[in-house]
Amino acid sequence: MTARTAPSWWSMTADRFVVEVKEFTRSREQMIFIFFFPMIFLALFGAIFNTDDLYGTGVSFGQYFLAGMIASGMLNTGFQSLAISISIDRSEDVLKRIHATPLPPTAYFFGKILQVLAVSVVQVALLIAMGALLFDVSLPADAWHWFTFVWVFVLGLACSTAWGIATSSLLRNGKAASAILTPVVLVLQFTSGVFFVFTELPTWLQHFAEVFPLKWLAQGMRAVFLPEQFAAAEAAGSWQLPLVALMLAVWLVAGLVISARTFRWLRLDDR
Repeated sequence: MTARTAPSWWSMTADRFVVEVKEFTRSREQMIFIFFFPMIFLALFGAIFNTDDLYGTGVSFGQYFLAGMIASGMLNTGFQSLAISISIDRSEDVLKRIHATPLPPTAYFFGKILQVLAVSVVQVALLIAMGALLFDVSLPADAWHWFTFVWVFVLGLACSTAWGIATSSLLRNGKAASAILTPVVLVLQFTSGVFFVFTELPTWLQHFAEVFPLKWLAQGMRAVFLPEQFAAAEAAGSWQLPLVALMLAVWLVAGLVISARTFRWLRLDDR
């Protein structure tokens, strides 16, 4: 009898990715939350705050809001949705069963990360298409802006995902996850230049938001999709891209460290 060849790490990761995608597409509520809520908010806020010339830069609020919604959508997918899904899997002993199989833990996490990446790419593409159709947002015309988009997207999504994994272990159970995380995300959205122009917020709220990554992620996206003349209207008078990279990297490292130290496969009452 010929011995069966053990599946490779890559094949197990790919299989896990397929499972994650199937679970996502079978959840109507999750798909609505991830794909349609940002699009609805973009249409509503862009229409309600119908300003065509912010600070004399020729930028409409809809154009400004697009960058914020892209950043916010990435946070929702990588942080909130991922933390809730992992927490629910732990509460329902899904993680316990997975951990008992030969599947390497890294293959499980990479499957999750690839699913978050795939969903985020579709989400961002939909928002950009909607922004171009409704608010005349122009796509970057040079390689430098696209390079900025890629590194801000990758670093921002990695940061969000790391904290989604880390936060999942700090939640006591899956039922409480949404109730705890939704207010946190809303506070960050309202203070980070997503729903309102950042410089119109009180100074103390601006300083509060500067501690957290969503402010920097939204600012990085504005550097990509808004004209250069708008940089002077930012709080610091520039895009501060080096600081954007630094802050996102710091939060990414912190999220990875906390994830490695706190992640658990079992419910608290199983330990």
